[in-house]
Amino acid sequence: MTEVIDRRAGRVLLVDLAGRVLLLHGGDPARPRQRWWFTPGGGLAPGETVADAARRELFEETGLRIGPAELGGPVHHEVTEFSYDRRQYRQEQDFFLVRVADWQVDTAGMEEAERLTITEHRWWSAAEIEASTEQIFPVGLAALLRRHTVDAVPDGS
Repeated sequence: MTEVIDRRAGRVLLVDLAGRVLLLHGGDPARPRQRWWFTPGGGLAPGETVADAARRELFEETGLRIGPAELGGPVHHEVTEFSYDRRQYRQEQDFFLVRVADWQVDTAGMEEAERLTITEHRWWSAAEIEASTEQIFPVGLAALLRRHTVDAVPDGS
């Protein structure tokens, strides 16, 4: 029987003024032909909270450093199972929403494993996510993005 590694993770929905979310493109070193898009974030280091991990990973993967007050509370929670580098994981993860006017991604802070597996980044609209045939995580990201980016519609009064 394959051992399943349980872990917690903090992830970030980094959303710009146009309502687009930043996604990273990468894969598994054990399966080099399989690629997918995903939000910045990752597993907790010893002694970290989920929010701490989300903020640290956001900085490592995008260069954006934010303070605790800028993160707020989680907007989405899920449990996912996946394999990575020939290991099986069960990951409980919280997603935090961070809004930016604009951001130029800086990957200088990436760890070596991130450099080997993350190959590009792109800003995606909900419509682009829905129209794509690529693997994009989390599942249901377009609906999640719409729930958190829809502006109030003027009532005409």
